[in-house]
Amino acid sequence: MDPDYIKLKDIKSELSSYLSDALTLLKENPVPDDNAVHNIRVLLKRSRAVLKLIETQIESEYKEKDIISLKEAAGLMTSWRDSTVYRKTLKELKKEYPGLFNSLKENTKLTTLLEKNEPVAEPDPKMKQGIEHIEDLLKKTAYRIRFLNMKDFDPVVLLKELDKTYNNAIDHFLICRNNPEESKLHEFRKKCKDFLYQLFFFRPLNSPEIKALEKKLEILTHNLGKINDISQIVKALGYNYPNEFNSPELDELIVHMREYQDDYLQKVWPAATKIFSPGRKLVNVLGYKILVI
Repeated sequence: MDPDYIKLKDIKSELSSYLSDALTLLKENPVPDDNAVHNIRVLLKRSRAVLKLIETQIESEYKEKDIISLKEAAGLMTSWRDSTVYRKTLKELKKEYPGLFNSLKENTKLTTLLEKNEPVAEPDPKMKQGIEHIEDLLKKTAYRIRFLNMKDFDPVVLLKELDKTYNNAIDHFLICRNNPEESKLHEFRKKCKDFLYQLFFFRPLNSPEIKALEKKLEILTHNLGKINDISQIVKALGYNYPNEFNSPELDELIVHMREYQDDYLQKVWPAATKIFSPGRKLVNVLGYKILVI
């Protein structure tokens, strides 16, 4: 591989477009719809992953602040996303177990989660304040990035940072494999997302192999996300066991939800083991025995 012919994807232009696209989606309608909220959150996660990748090579007193600001912005939209995800997941369960849901029609927490909110023309005061704050955070971050020098990144250093991200994901994989608690699985998903979003910039090194790896990671993180969605629904229902006030029907519903989680988890382990098996090296995952750039 001749270094003269290998050029990584332009980081500054991609990062700037992530933030620009997020701002456009945020302001497209008075109230961002479900797709807009999802896409904005993805763009902010991508932006944070990029900032982590380049953190050691940029001179800015705000580099840590920018990562925190983007996390805050995404966090403000969490509740906007959750109701839609909860409803979609519960509708899938209802389709499979209609009789069970009919017997739970007096459960107000469940029926509330199943209700579809009517579209509104204008945001309520709390959402309006949230939108304005998110816009402010994104504009300030984009402005600071605009003036950063991102022309002289050392690709070797970038690869070392990607290697750190990869090994961090391996560590969280092992934590989960030995103790698959829901919170630990959620953290593993976040580390996989960082690795996935950083990988994009290394496609020129081995495009077919890296694109195939990205696809596997997308499926892996999707399954981990479904596990977390169900966990959040259980919390929203206020469910715990043992509890003398639980109805047998509610206990049964939760059992079926745990079965869904089991199915998703069984899809996670084989894929995760292939990618994050202890002893594997990043260069091998990228499709090389030895990688020099």
